[in-house]
Amino acid sequence: MSVVTVDARKLLCPMPVIRTQDAVSGLPAGATVEVLCTDPGVLHDIPAWCRVHGHEVCAIDEAEYLITITVRVGTTA
Repeated sequence: MSVVTVDARKLLCPMPVIRTQDAVSGLPAGATVEVLCTDPGVLHDIPAWCRVHGHEVCAIDEAEYLITITVRVGTTA
């Protein structure tokens, strides 16, 4: 299964979460979504959203101004 990439760079809260939610809807459980962000608020917001909606944060990578969060879609998508 391929990885879906969400480009949420230069977007501020709540848009990265909304873009992630839009990408996840309709994906099967186990699918992987990679979210590219520049807003440091996503370090809290996306993991919190995942906990509430049954998804899993697989990785959070920070490189200079880019934050990449990898999410595995749960069964509640």
